[in-house]
Amino acid sequence: QVQLVESGGGLVQAGGSLRLSCAASGRIFSINGMGWYRQAQGKQREWVAAITSGGSTNRADSVKGRFTISRDNAKNTVYLQMNSLKPEDTAVYYCAADDYSGKVYWGQGTQVIVFS
Repeated sequence: QVQLVESGGGLVQAGGSLRLSCAASGRIFSINGMGWYRQAQGKQREWVAAITSGGSTNRADSVKGRFTISRDNAKNTVYLQMNSLKPEDTAVYYCAADDYSGKVYWGQGTQVIVFS
């Protein structure tokens, strides 16, 4: 089993920054890739960014140039640095991880609200 706990969400003015953290525990050795998803009110959950065990990263077009995903292996933690935030970034952000068998784990979510 893998447990994921997100933190770092909050209220921020448009143009500001937040850094989300996702701490993983449990069967850490089984984790393949990790990533971030978000779900705005009344919208479907969408993929935001991902990072593989090898360190390769990818981001959704909507956040390229503004969001950066990174990891600290010593802390078993993945981060999402969000800069130049826009009101349309408002959503609940979820951390996700998949193991080498393809099973997906989800965190509880952390709220991000961007106001203008």
